[in-house]
Amino acid sequence: MKMQGILLALALVAGAGLAHAIVPFPNGTRTEDIRTDGAVIHVRIVGHGPAVVMLHGFGDTGDMWAPLAAAMAGDHTVVVPDLRGMGLSSHPEGGYDKKTQARDIAAVMDKLGIAHAELVTHDIGNMVGYALAAQYRDRVTKWVVMDAPLPGIGSWERQLLNPLVWHFNFRGPDVERLVSGRERIYLDRFYNELSANPKAIDEATRNHYAKMYARPHAMHSAFNQFAAFSQDAVDNVAFAAQGKLAIPVLAIGGEKSYGLALADDVRFVATDVTPAVIPGAGHWIMEEQPAAAVKLICTWLASGSLG
Repeated sequence: MKMQGILLALALVAGAGLAHAIVPFPNGTRTEDIRTDGAVIHVRIVGHGPAVVMLHGFGDTGDMWAPLAAAMAGDHTVVVPDLRGMGLSSHPEGGYDKKTQARDIAAVMDKLGIAHAELVTHDIGNMVGYALAAQYRDRVTKWVVMDAPLPGIGSWERQLLNPLVWHFNFRGPDVERLVSGRERIYLDRFYNELSANPKAIDEATRNHYAKMYARPHAMHSAFNQFAAFSQDAVDNVAFAAQGKLAIPVLAIGGEKSYGLALADDVRFVATDVTPAVIPGAGHWIMEEQPAAAVKLICTWLASGSLG
């Protein structure tokens, strides 16, 4: 990892305050809309060298990865999709099980001529990332997984009893009518309650994502992501039965969120797991502590250790 690239990314984060969502992707970033089986996936591509694929979760889009892309584009080909039904990707009615969405990502890699890649994921992106690594075990070389559990794995059943995840079953036509036009109010609930410091997620960031989730069908698709969790749990148990992942995994929890417990869950599906905690962060690690996250991820991917 080139140190000047990391320093440039950290300078961009500092210069933009905490509103990382409006930090632009590096110069030379191009976009493609890649057709998969049932969806069109919007993808940002920048840089040269070994590939790294970054997958976002709910409440974000691929825009969340701009600071990390800036740090890695000097010596990596950075690939940042919007997941099916999110951001600028298409909004099909089905295919929100993470097994299918992993096939979207494999198709993106095929289209871009990428045989294998490092993987960095957050939230629902973790679930797609595991389904990708489990189905295509020779295509993912390292995996950074950030602050969300896997359906059906480890402490999942206890997670379902947590009142903070009531939204897993919050969906339906009447719910969509309630949220329509009030996407900012709905998203604020997640930014405020799941962060260590709500002020770390500023107005520019909140407004940016509120506009993205107010796009036609966007919230309907987001609800479908959660509706698929029961099927994801069945699929993940089947994946795990085929054997644990052998690739190195860095499991990062926010200090005020999953913390070290994330690594405990990931060990149910992977043999080589390094735990890490981002101080001063809740669930929204890239929004709350972008500089610390970028440094940690780049260090581990480059060396296989935390220094």
